[in-house]
Amino acid sequence: MSKTAQIAFKTEKLTKIYGSGDTAVHALRGVDLSIPSGDMTVLLGHSGSGKSTLVNILGGLDSATSGKAWFLDNELTAMSEKQLTNYRRLHVGFVFQFYNLVPSLTARENVALVTEIAKDPMPAEEALERVGLTPRMNHFPSQLSGGEQQRVAIARAIAKRPNILLCDEPTGALDSKTGITVLEALTQINKELGTTTLIITHNADIQRIAHRVLFMADGQIVNEKINKKRLDPSEVSW
Repeated sequence: MSKTAQIAFKTEKLTKIYGSGDTAVHALRGVDLSIPSGDMTVLLGHSGSGKSTLVNILGGLDSATSGKAWFLDNELTAMSEKQLTNYRRLHVGFVFQFYNLVPSLTARENVALVTEIAKDPMPAEEALERVGLTPRMNHFPSQLSGGEQQRVAIARAIAKRPNILLCDEPTGALDSKTGITVLEALTQINKELGTTTLIITHNADIQRIAHRVLFMADGQIVNEKINKKRLDPSEVSW
């Protein structure tokens, strides 16, 4: 990314504490970061390092205890619940380890659910085409493989044309071949739509497809790396 790239996310001394007193859990301990728009960023770290907490705050799903976070020029940490709901609806797509598809709806109908609340959605058929599922759009989740269900979830997330795509262990429940297919879909969307993408993963090799990598431990970013040469998802080891 160029030095003049717009900054999608910025945080200053971002802190999150769950509970109080002797049982308090310090999930984030003064996190400072800056992520340019259009970047694909991978977050690495052991369970409990703060990855999901950080992404949940950036996605408007959780609130900080102290510190500040911005999306573009909008301070997330100053928003009301209603404003955060609007932010999520208009700007953020989520992809989780478990697909959360409605079993009684086809792939196309699952994606169409999101387009009904979006301001400028792409047709469900286009979203499914972008993840290579045109031939499967009229199938129900029970008729799809795990990788296909995850790609439906990605199509659902991108159908509202979000500025941001937040992915928490999107390949965690998948085998290597299926996981690579999902990473290819995410990489293609990042490249073609310019969607700022954050991926939480335990698979350290996935960092090699990203523009930048954030290493987290004990609620802090302990290292940051920029990949001068990115691998294609098909080159990733599992």
